[in-house]
Amino acid sequence: MAKMNMLHAINSALDITMAEHPQACIFGEDVGYFGGVFRATSGLQEKYGKHRVFNTPLTEQGILGFANGLAAFGAPALAEIQFADYIFPAFDQIVNESAKFRYRSGNEFNVGNLTIRTPYGGGIAGGLYHSQSPEAYFAHTPGLKLVVPRNPYQAKGLLRACIKDDNPVIFFEPKRLYRASTGEVPEGDYTIEIGKAEVVKEGKDVTVLAWGAQMEIIEQAAAKAEEAGISCEVIDLRSILPWDVETIAKSVTKTGRLVISHEAPITNGFGAEIAATIQKECFLHLESPIERVCGLDTPYPLALEKEYVPDALKVFAAIKKSVEF
Repeated sequence: MAKMNMLHAINSALDITMAEHPQACIFGEDVGYFGGVFRATSGLQEKYGKHRVFNTPLTEQGILGFANGLAAFGAPALAEIQFADYIFPAFDQIVNESAKFRYRSGNEFNVGNLTIRTPYGGGIAGGLYHSQSPEAYFAHTPGLKLVVPRNPYQAKGLLRACIKDDNPVIFFEPKRLYRASTGEVPEGDYTIEIGKAEVVKEGKDVTVLAWGAQMEIIEQAAAKAEEAGISCEVIDLRSILPWDVETIAKSVTKTGRLVISHEAPITNGFGAEIAATIQKECFLHLESPIERVCGLDTPYPLALEKEYVPDALKVFAAIKKSVEF
């Protein structure tokens, strides 16, 4: 085991993949010698050459168009979109080409070798063009998988699982944690199963659910709740699509309450899908309405970022409201 931050863990997963597959390629804006805007690909061009780790023009649609072709050819295509806010020019290629490639060809062809990495979320004072959480847009599209790690161990294991998966996957990386989150990570290869949530802490009064960088926030809120005598079961969803209905329903059946938190705006955020499904699965066990603590229905603000973000105090207030209902 070695101590790594999230960037080191992602770099390690990419390094293993490049050594494993002679045809694997990493490409995106500035990912070559510069190592990407956050340095996730540092040293990989020097190790594997400019023909396998290379910069692209500033054209996200072009990056994904090329990625679809490369993946259809059979080579692992490791595409980076520099910020998740800039993924929308590639929206057509992802939702109309990547996601439907297998279906429209009757399984004659597929782009299962495609993994799209992109940093998402706030917390770095990036303003409205560098802070969004667009996972819900893609969760509406059958044919894709969406994964979000919360620490270096998950980042490496889940990214390796995404690369090995037979479907196109978008790997959302919480950039606020790139250097802030550190921990013990195996230096060798391992995977973490996609589609399985993790019960981070068991409890009996209320289930609190999040993913990615928001996990740190709900753990702080759960600690405040414990001081107030409220026992929280804390769950990391880890995979947005597919998502682990069974684990969440089992927990809510036990606690009778659910609080969901995510950074994206509340209206039509993925929390709404979870609330609807769990309301159906656990209707006779619910002791209170399902609470959502999310970003506001506004463009992501610069000066008012602290007011926009669903912080620990907001989550704690929702936990109290749920328990005292």
